[in-house]
Amino acid sequence: MSHQNSDLITVFNDTFLHSLNTELVQGGDEPIYLPADAEHAHHRIIFARGYYASALHEIGHWLIAGPERRLLEDFGYWYQPDGRSAEVQAEFEKVEIAPQALEWIIAASCGFHFRVSCDNLSGDCQPDRVGFTAKVREKVFERLQQGLPERTQLLSDRLREFYGISPLTEADFPLPRW
Repeated sequence: MSHQNSDLITVFNDTFLHSLNTELVQGGDEPIYLPADAEHAHHRIIFARGYYASALHEIGHWLIAGPERRLLEDFGYWYQPDGRSAEVQAEFEKVEIAPQALEWIIAASCGFHFRVSCDNLSGDCQPDRVGFTAKVREKVFERLQQGLPERTQLLSDRLREFYGISPLTEADFPLPRW
């Protein structure tokens, strides 16, 4: 299946540009969320270097952010760059479980392969990718059982319709073979 940035941008913007004043934008080296301001009429989810996976990741963060957070640059979230200690990495992963679970749901809605982002390539510890993936998957199952948040459900429905994907079940979220 072909995954074009332009398709994801179109589906997202058709869904949220007018209703929530938010647009998905292909950007440069670093992803960022920027609220509307005097120069830009719309809130912008800017994903990095034209990577489809980056767009999905940034959408996951947007889907988890509440109305107040969506008025803050990068949702006002804490971020420690690459090179984290084991303790800081553990904190990073704890706050990343929920947005990455929504990211995985959106990726599955596109028929796109999901891979967790541990985002610590030069840290003093090797992230436990297997363990982190299992935690994200548990959160996916919890979300599927409880019902998806409204924005996530709407985007999932629109993307599944666009890509011809059946309604999601737990079977759509297998653990990768390492």
